[in-house]
Formats: sequence, C-alpha cells, structure tokens
Amino acid sequence: MSGAVTLQPAGPLEAGVIAALQRACFPDDPWDAASIATLAGPPGGFAVLALAGEQPVGFVLARVAAEDAEILAIGVLPEARGGGLGRRLVEAAMEGAGRLGATALFLEVAEDNDAARALYKTCGFYSVGRRPGYYRRADGRVAALVLRHAVTGPSLPAGH
Repeated sequence: MSGAVTLQPAGPLEAGVIAALQRACFPDDPWDAASIATLAGPPGGFAVLALAGEQPVGFVLARVAAEDAEILAIGVLPEARGGGLGRRLVEAAMEGAGRLGATALFLEVAEDNDAARALYKTCGFYSVGRRPGYYRRADGRVAALVLRHAVTGPSLPAGH
C-alpha cells in the first residue's frame, strides 16, 4: 500500500464500511452493520476510519460509559499493516475517550495475538485481567487478556 493514510470520524452511517473491514480483518468473528451502527452512535459510542485515498483500510470502534472507555474492535487490513496505522488508531481512540470524559481505556486481546499485544504494550497498556477460553478458534479456545491505559483527557496534542 502506498500513499498517505488519513483518519476521519465515523458513526452509524459508516457501519456497513466498518462491518466489511471487521469481516476482512477477523473472518472468524464478523459483526453485522446494525450492531456496529448501534455501538458507534450516541450515547458514548464513536468510531474512526482509516482511509488510503478513498479506500478504507482500518478502523477503531469504541464506547465510553462514565469514566471508563473500551475499544470494542480495532482492525487494519493486512496490506496496510506494519506502518504504524494500528498505533494511530489506538491514539485516536484515546483522544476520543478523553474528549468524552473517560479516565481509563480498556480493551481485550487474544492471548495468542502477539502482534497486537506488542502494539498495545508499546502504547502503554498493561494487563489487568485474563478471561480463559474467551475466543473461539478452529483448534479450540484462547484466553482474552484485559488491558488498561490511563486517559489524560482532551488536552492531547492534535494528531494523536
């Protein structure tokens, strides 16, 4: 993939695009557009799309409830990986969570997803729990690690 990738806010109207990205990134765990539309809308839900030109290549879907925020789903198409886009999407989720009043951002990651775990570690997330057998795989079940990161609020620098 070549060219600049831009991030733009998304919401219920982009649910079909996000659902297609989710399906492409996680074929074993597709989400339907109606569910995404509900999660991406108010109160507290938000999403960000990553676009290479006009082509969607990644997304993050999150929600805020009281002072806690959660990344519900994040994905980058295989051809767009390795260039820092995942980090940019995590940072966009942190910024959005802070804008909506969250002081902590949580996420779950499959214990066997080494690339994602490495990304979250470099972003400053740390483990606060483990859910055995949470994710289904063709060869069995895998634990989910629950990760946390403090959110500093809406004063994050622009572009983060």
